[in-house]
Amino acid sequence: MGKLIDSSGQRPTLPTPGRSARPTRRSLLVGGAGVALASALPCSASAADAGIGPIMDRLSHYMSEAGKRALPPAIVEESKSHILDTLAAMISGSELPPGRQALQFARAVGGAKIATIVASDILSGPIEAAIVNGALAQADETDDNYDAGGAHPGCAVVPAALAIGELLGIDGTHFMRAVTLGYDIGMRAMKTVLGATVLRDTHNVVGTFGASAAAGCVANLDAQQMRWLLDYASQQAGAGFAIWQRDTAHMEKAFVFGSMGARNGVTAALLMQSGFTGVGDVFSGRDNFFASYAPQADPAGLVEGLGERFEVSDTNIKKWSTGGPVQSPLDALINIRRQHPFDVGQISQVVIHLSTSAAPKVDNSQSPDLCLQYLVAVLLLDGTVSFRAAHDTARMQDPAVLRVRAKVQVVAEEELERLLPKRVAVVEITLNDGSHFSERNDAVRGSAENPMSRDEVITKARDLITPVLGSATCTALVEKVYAIEQLKDVRELRPLLQRS
Repeated sequence: MGKLIDSSGQRPTLPTPGRSARPTRRSLLVGGAGVALASALPCSASAADAGIGPIMDRLSHYMSEAGKRALPPAIVEESKSHILDTLAAMISGSELPPGRQALQFARAVGGAKIATIVASDILSGPIEAAIVNGALAQADETDDNYDAGGAHPGCAVVPAALAIGELLGIDGTHFMRAVTLGYDIGMRAMKTVLGATVLRDTHNVVGTFGASAAAGCVANLDAQQMRWLLDYASQQAGAGFAIWQRDTAHMEKAFVFGSMGARNGVTAALLMQSGFTGVGDVFSGRDNFFASYAPQADPAGLVEGLGERFEVSDTNIKKWSTGGPVQSPLDALINIRRQHPFDVGQISQVVIHLSTSAAPKVDNSQSPDLCLQYLVAVLLLDGTVSFRAAHDTARMQDPAVLRVRAKVQVVAEEELERLLPKRVAVVEITLNDGSHFSERNDAVRGSAENPMSRDEVITKARDLITPVLGSATCTALVEKVYAIEQLKDVRELRPLLQRS
């Protein structure tokens, strides 16, 4: 096993990933979970002898080889955009209440001066950095998300990969591949248990499995270590209950979605690298993960389409720095105004139709980045919704805003609920002269069906980064991320992520 880096900055000697013997094909009944898998997945002879099922065998070898596996050009581009988007969320999040508290935590806890605390002048240990940067990335609703809800992979995966990446001094290509693997494993884990869990929520599954996979890839863990890593990830994944929704300050959500998963992933990878061992296949046999967590789930979902379908492509980059349910209505409103220009003073009524689960979350919410009436008013008045406006609590009481938002009505529709996970919105605008315009939006801008261009991603990043770090630093950071293959050491990003 490799030795961990110390405060002098000396790098460890890492183990070389191992390879199994030539695979054979077999089927396996996964015990405990009560799920029969008539599977044709490859399973090595040595793994079979050790009681390792075909799913774990394939998954662990895929993960151990990810750091050296080239990605398709389109996935490289998308991964860069998600890295930039998450870094921008960290930087902008530093000026929101959860972010400020996270930075205060970093100053109080300290730790070895190894890893960057974004938007500060602090260096800390990798676990502390994962906690803080995870909270910064999820300090509000700016970071990437999954259409069906319940998943914000970037805010856990990127902080975890960055923390261990700085610890080990990996290059930019390795960092990008680790992040991509984190999305692949975290999102597959969440989708596999979604709807089949004995618990009410799965909010920590994506973060913990994703961050663990990314951190394990950074650390060059071999297939056996990856199996133990997944065991330790499974032990930490059973949390993230929806009680965080009662915390209107958003601090608990920042911890649940960002900090907790990033911390868990970094912890699991560091334990493996320092010599910890565990159960070889946590997904099969007695008392396995699925038996305890999601008895009706099909574990084959963990490896479905590996290497062919990349989950980073199925994760939305939000065009607007607002909550997920707000994205589609704002898109529709922009489309109406583009086709039918009108002045805000001409509006008599705005009716927005949303799914029954989305409408209560945004209907006159107390949070500006979730209050649909407020955000519609801002868009109509300003022509856009900036990050600053989406977080301006005082402006919610501005007389001009109040006059417009009084005309906005949110209607919950069961028909739209049945279309989930697509977040469909229908916006109707009636003018004083009786003119009526309607727009239905089926594909949120930034989703796989309606992706943002690189220029749009950069425009959003500038809105988030420039007020905190300045225009020149923002430009340099954007250039570094989109040329990440040229980074010999991911620590080259540090001067562009911190305040001087």
